[in-house]
Amino acid sequence: MSFIDEIRARAAGNKKRIVLPESDDPRTMDALNYILDKGIAKIILIGKDDVRAKVKSKNTSCLEIIDPEKYKDTGVMANEYYELRKAKGMTIEEASATMREDWISFGAMLVRRDAADGFVAGANHTTAATVRSALRCLKIDKEIGVAAGAFLIEVPGSQYGEKGVFVFADCGVNPEPNARQLGGIGVLSARLFEQLVGKPARVAFLSYSSKGSAEGPLVDKIKEAISRAKDKAPNLSIDGEFQVDSALVPEVARIKCAESDVAGKANVLIFPDLNSGNISYKLTQRLANARAVGPILMGFTEPCSDLSRGCSVDDIIDAVAVISVMAR
Repeated sequence: MSFIDEIRARAAGNKKRIVLPESDDPRTMDALNYILDKGIAKIILIGKDDVRAKVKSKNTSCLEIIDPEKYKDTGVMANEYYELRKAKGMTIEEASATMREDWISFGAMLVRRDAADGFVAGANHTTAATVRSALRCLKIDKEIGVAAGAFLIEVPGSQYGEKGVFVFADCGVNPEPNARQLGGIGVLSARLFEQLVGKPARVAFLSYSSKGSAEGPLVDKIKEAISRAKDKAPNLSIDGEFQVDSALVPEVARIKCAESDVAGKANVLIFPDLNSGNISYKLTQRLANARAVGPILMGFTEPCSDLSRGCSVDDIIDAVAVISVMAR
């Protein structure tokens, strides 16, 4: 059994209430039917009454379908959303329309109000739309103060990482994180890895330089981010800056970074910007036939996940399983 299949099994052992707001996407409905059949999670599906005809699973005891137009608490949720957004100029009429028409924001508000344990969206919405709903509706973890998108990566047959399992970040949210943000992303990613994998995180901040082999403002930013991450979480194993081979390959690490306890053993990779992170996860997914779950949205007090619009049915199932395992 692969590690991500183990995540599915763990989710099934402690079913959580996960919102799927994109009932108009066929992949979501195929994933829903599989999740119900296998008992992976309890699903709150957002949709109109006619969506029930698309549910093929017989295990509907773990399914709740909610139409925002008819839901008993939509008005209360609209008032709460208005209070969250009125300082930005939102009117109560706009808040009411959002709760009725923007199903991702509606789902996020269900999570905020503890009517659900997490949400998964993005099959037919952009990352910006999904992240915006999370930022507007959910609470940010004030200790770290940054939101980011990570991928749980499993590379079959790989000798690197934790038997081929990694967390990559940030691959979905921050185009050019500053040193403070990058340090926070490192801490969040380490905690995510340890929560999901149950093994110590070894966090490598990546660069075109390995331990001073090159100089420049981009390297300086990485060094400052490492310092901030270590200050924030001194008990975590964090190091850098590393070229990616120094981070992953023991033979290269012995030559370039022999003094490091992370080099050659990294299982959490922190990329300097969104370009490098997003490109790297997609290359790993496509060229190494890796399973990539996410972007898992980190930095919120409640779990949620974006999806690539190119996602498969399995990608949705895996995201639901991961968010279920993360849920309190």
